[in-house]
This record gives sequence, structure tokens and C-alpha cells, in this order.
Amino acid sequence: MDEASVRSKMQLTLDVISSDIGAIRTGRATPSLVENIVCPAYGGTQRLKVVELAGISAPDPTQIVINPWDKSIIGDIRKGIVEANIGLNPSIDGEIIRIVIPPMTTEDREKYVKILSGKIENGKVAIRQVRGDEMHEIKNKFEAKEITEDDKFSFEKKLQEVTDEFIGKIDEMGEKKKAELLQI
Repeated sequence: MDEASVRSKMQLTLDVISSDIGAIRTGRATPSLVENIVCPAYGGTQRLKVVELAGISAPDPTQIVINPWDKSIIGDIRKGIVEANIGLNPSIDGEIIRIVIPPMTTEDREKYVKILSGKIENGKVAIRQVRGDEMHEIKNKFEAKEITEDDKFSFEKKLQEVTDEFIGKIDEMGEKKKAELLQI
């Protein structure tokens, strides 16, 4: 078993899950809510993320400010955020875009906790898939007599330890995000 390879695959999965749950709206304004939204810019000739088109800041907990580097595409950015259909209503204020984050209702919080639970479960499934692929490799090497039975059990045990470690990290991220969602 190549532990470094397994860890890097699981870390990639963890990174994807982290950015995925970062985009779930809490009651606070954060740049991560909009930075990965893809906008058709320059008349639709390019599709770029908001973070590639503008500076994003959250000057207070209820507001996001987007300051495009090229002021001619301000409408494209606004349109992309509206089309992303994530419940945000951007308005153009001179040369910047302002998004006021409305307070969340109890129903909103419950809905986002369900979405979070689904994303966390998908992350665990992806980690287990990496484990399953590696288990298959170990089994094939054992059957081809490339490793001994002791090596097989040792590799499987180590693989399970790494898997448990990454599942724990996903659970920890989920609990932290859930606490943010339920905080009033």
C-alpha cells in the first residue's frame, strides 16, 4: 500500500468537501458564498469564477461587496450570481456589487442542515471509495503473490486507520458547520 498516494487522494476529497460545505449559507456573510460561482463574462465568450473576476469582501456580517477588476463586466457578474439561484439578491451600487444577506429563518436553517448532512455523507462515501479501490489493489497483489498474508493484513489495518482519520475530519467539519448554521 502506498500510504502517501492514499492520503493525497483522500486529502483531495476532503478539500472538495470543505469548499462544498463552505458554500452553504449560514447567517453570516462570507466571500465563500459567491467566490466559486461561474459567470459568463465578456459577452459569454469566457466562463470564469467570481473570485477570478473581482475582489470579494465581507465588511460586516450581513453584507458582501464584490469589486470587479474590469468594471465593464459588472452586469455579467450580477447576472451569474442571480442565475446561480442560491437565494442571494445582488444589486449594483456604482462600480461595486452589494449583496445583503437576509437573516435566516428556522426553516432555512433546517433546510441547510439537511443539505449539509447530504454533502457530509457524500464525502464519506468518496473516502470509502478510495479505501475500496486500495483494498482491491491489496487483494490483487496478495493473489499475485507480490505480498505476504501478514503484509496484506498490515496494509488493510493501516488503510482502515487512514480512512477513519479522514472520516473523522469530515465529521469535524460537518459539526463545525452545523454549529454555525444553528447559531442565531
